[in-house]
Amino acid sequence: MYFTKAIGLLATIGTLASAAPTSMNVTHLSNLPTHGSVNTNGGNDGGSVNIHNNMKDTIYYWSVSQDAGSMKTLEPGASYTESWRTNPDGGGISIKMAMKPEQVDGDTIFWDLSLIDMGTGSQFTEVGFAVTSNDSGCPSATCAPGDTACADAYLVWNDDHATHGCPARTQMTLNIGPAA
Repeated sequence: MYFTKAIGLLATIGTLASAAPTSMNVTHLSNLPTHGSVNTNGGNDGGSVNIHNNMKDTIYYWSVSQDAGSMKTLEPGASYTESWRTNPDGGGISIKMAMKPEQVDGDTIFWDLSLIDMGTGSQFTEVGFAVTSNDSGCPSATCAPGDTACADAYLVWNDDHATHGCPARTQMTLNIGPAA
C-alpha cells in the first residue's frame, strides 16, 4: 500500500475511519521507538490493530490523526500495535504505510465521498451534495437529494469503488444542498 496525499472533502458529512474510534488511554505516538516491537496498547477495554512485518524489507509508517505523526520504521520481523482511539477532532485514525521513506505520488490528489456512519435521516443525504472541479479529466461525484444508495460514494466499510485521483493543481468544489 502506498502512502498517498489525500483530501477529506466530506469530513463534515461522514467519517471514513480506518479504525473504529472509542475512548481509550493511548501512549502518545511521539514517545514510540522508531523500530523493533512497538506497542501503544491503551488497556484491556477495547480492540487494536496489529501489524507484523513478515518481509525482508523495512516498512515505513505514519499514524495519522488530526496531524500526520512522524515517520516510524517497522524492521523485518518486528510488530506494531495501536489501540483504537479517537482523533482529537472527532474523526478517524489512519495508518499509512510505504516501502520507501520518500512519499512521491507525483502530482495526484486522491479523494472520496463517504456516507458511512451517517445514519438514517441524515440532512446531508436529504439535501444531496456534489463535487465538481475545473479539470474535465478529473472525475466528479454527485449524490442526488434523498439518494441513500449513491453510487458515487462509499456506503459500507468494504466499498472499493469511490476513490478518485485528480492532478494536484485541480480546484475542487463541494456543494451541499441544491446549487443556487
